[in-house]
Amino acid sequence: MASAKFDKKILEGLKIIFRSFQYRNYRLFFGGQSISLIGTWIQRIATPWLVYHLTGSVLLLGVVGFAGQIPTFIIAPFAGVLTDRLNRYHILIGTQIAAMIQALILAFLYFAGIIEIWHIVLLNIFLGCVNAFDTPARQSFVIEMVEKKEDLGNAIALNSSMVNGARLLGPSIAGILIAFTGEGICFLLNGISYLFVIASLLLMKVTPRKIIRKNTHVLKEMKEGFSYAFDFVPMKYIIFLLSLVSLMGMQYTVLMPVFAKEIMHGGSHTFGFLMGASGLGALTGALYLASKKNIIGLFRIIPLAAGIFGLGLITLSFSRFFLLSLAVMVIVGLGMMLQMASSNTILQTIVDDDKRGRVMSFYAMAFMGTAPFGSILAGGLAKIIGVSNTILIGGISCVLGALIFVRKLPELNKMIHSIYVGLNLIPQEIVPEIQTTTD
Repeated sequence: MASAKFDKKILEGLKIIFRSFQYRNYRLFFGGQSISLIGTWIQRIATPWLVYHLTGSVLLLGVVGFAGQIPTFIIAPFAGVLTDRLNRYHILIGTQIAAMIQALILAFLYFAGIIEIWHIVLLNIFLGCVNAFDTPARQSFVIEMVEKKEDLGNAIALNSSMVNGARLLGPSIAGILIAFTGEGICFLLNGISYLFVIASLLLMKVTPRKIIRKNTHVLKEMKEGFSYAFDFVPMKYIIFLLSLVSLMGMQYTVLMPVFAKEIMHGGSHTFGFLMGASGLGALTGALYLASKKNIIGLFRIIPLAAGIFGLGLITLSFSRFFLLSLAVMVIVGLGMMLQMASSNTILQTIVDDDKRGRVMSFYAMAFMGTAPFGSILAGGLAKIIGVSNTILIGGISCVLGALIFVRKLPELNKMIHSIYVGLNLIPQEIVPEIQTTTD
């Protein structure tokens, strides 16, 4: 009897976690993207490893990371306007085809034996331009797949679990492939993997959303989106904290090849396992968020997660043991994912749909667009003060940012819950209690 009740609870829990699978389009997207993302993470591991193998330069690792991410910072606001103006479904198909071509060119150059560092830099810039359009379009397209706004948080969390399930598998596979076959096969597999997500998109039955045609200038719409996002204080603080964590904390990913080789005295498999451990932590965080029935309590998670992420980096900077580093990387991945997915969910929940693309472009700028400056900063600092001290500074910065956010939390809670009530996401009668005890 007790066993039957336990099994029933498990089934009910799984239904809650995977409730967005009731939508056919979302199921197709999840399946195709899951395979494609494994390829993406394989390439993300192979690229910096190849750069370090070719040059032995920490600074060039930062340059390549910068090249791949700076287009998002520059182009994302323009891409956000186009995402609001055009069919997001068509934009997504185009970005996936372009990313596939980039991976296949990398594979060709490698197997032809002519690949050089400038090839990698240029192709990373191209991929960065693709991602500048892909990120706001993909994030904005979620609401068109799940249909009901109350399931939006679940779908975003499942997207994060998908990304980090791939992040868990991809680096481990990449480490083995690099050790036994070289980086070229990693690029080739990534190129092939895009066929699955392209096929899943083509199989969807998408009802075109109503787009209000505007004759206003692109720059005016950019300014309108900027004012909308940054005049609302909770939205502004969410984006600012995400920017800080990305700038100062996410640079650890750029330094991981050096950390694995110089600090842990390992090889590509060590690098793969460390990044895989981070993926495990992120996957755990994503599944936790997917299990939440509503958005109550989500706002408080943002500074808590940023603090956990920062403390994880501080601990990692002092670690000299592989098993300890693996455990800490799980915590780092957990904190990173909880902050990123919680921020994404709240922004997508409260934003007006006609400005969704622009707000998500600012999210992309915060999460991905500031990372290139972090890459250059990390490469330069690591050359001067060492990898461990650079990671330490990043961790301290994240903790300080989380503390500043916490000080504003009571004021931010009151502002954001009036919107929750207006959207009928929480009952009116429980608002006073939430404002004083939770978000």
